[in-house]
Amino acid sequence: MSEIPLSRWALGGEATRGYGPRFAELVAQGEDVDGEARLADALSPRRSRILDAGAGMGRVTAALRARGHDVTGIEPDRTLVAQAEETYPGIGLLPLDILELTPAALEAHGRPTAYDVVVAVGNVFILLAEDTERRALTTLRGLLAPGGRMLIGFHLAAGPSGSRTYPPEEFMADVDAVGLKVDLRAGSYELHPANSEYAVWLLSAASSPSR
Repeated sequence: MSEIPLSRWALGGEATRGYGPRFAELVAQGEDVDGEARLADALSPRRSRILDAGAGMGRVTAALRARGHDVTGIEPDRTLVAQAEETYPGIGLLPLDILELTPAALEAHGRPTAYDVVVAVGNVFILLAEDTERRALTTLRGLLAPGGRMLIGFHLAAGPSGSRTYPPEEFMADVDAVGLKVDLRAGSYELHPANSEYAVWLLSAASSPSR
């Protein structure tokens, strides 16, 4: 397997450490942290196989399981994996990077190798390792079941510490290059109109990569 470079998240060091505890506190206070999961649920047939790629501290994985789906959550940050287990005992996030995802790796953990919906929300794509966006998109595309779809969301401006700016035009070019197509672009997980602050993308496999 090719080398897995350090992500922007990993390189952020201490600047990233407040994320898990902050969301754990919101969960403990009963705050609504299920916006992404509600949309993913609406996109999914009942009892779907869903991959939560870059699951963080597990809130989307947990919310989708509560809605009856078979969810595989992956998260390479061991601190967040531990935080997820504290907040959602038994959640069992797999300590894998998106770039490590292969059918063999998933099989080794007893998980499906094809998914009805792949979710990569919460700024996952603007915190990937430099110049790995197409590699990540290709990896996730390869795990889509026939007719499967991909839900991706990230800030276009004022993203988290260490994140990149990912202009919509560049993202769409990367999507096209790896054999995906944009079915929908919105400005929020409640499907507000597209804007310059946040982008929510619904993707599916094109017939073949364009180049």
